[in-house]
Amino acid sequence: MAITTNDLKNGMTLNLPEGLFQIVDFQHVKPGKGGAFVRTTLKNSRTGAQIERTFRAGEKVEQAVIDKREMQYLYPEGTDLVFMDNVSYDQLNISPSSLGGATSYLVAGSNAVLLMWRDEIVGVELPAAVELVITDTEPGVQGDRVSGARKQAKLETGLVVQVPLFVNQGDRIKVDTRSGDYMTRV
Repeated sequence: MAITTNDLKNGMTLNLPEGLFQIVDFQHVKPGKGGAFVRTTLKNSRTGAQIERTFRAGEKVEQAVIDKREMQYLYPEGTDLVFMDNVSYDQLNISPSSLGGATSYLVAGSNAVLLMWRDEIVGVELPAAVELVITDTEPGVQGDRVSGARKQAKLETGLVVQVPLFVNQGDRIKVDTRSGDYMTRV
């Protein structure tokens, strides 16, 4: 769908010749001399890289309509992950490479919002925090309670995080999906 640069809004996705880009920030500029223009900061939907791009005012650009589908992760099948659409109950096999780092936070039964453009997954929205079980960590040594001391813990998804010394193997912890940091024991 073609729109003009006068209609741009933050969060909108554009289909440019260089690829799919989401508008992070934009500013209409009307200099004293010459024509008006729109200065934008764009984020590549596939790689996450940001670029600066300037458009003439009124220039036509192609808007990409991103479909947000809430899906539930069911189980791994071969090299793919099987997801089920929560509305239509259709199952979809998805390559872990198209989900990026989101696979470190997915366990069977967890929900995620997949951002789809045509038949391609261009992003994943996860909850702000997820609960995961610690599968491997060293026991905390008695008397080794230095303020803020941390140790490594491997979670059920294979993700390794730094946790406080009092957290043990088999404990359930809450992990921030934006930073990958330990939040609290559940």
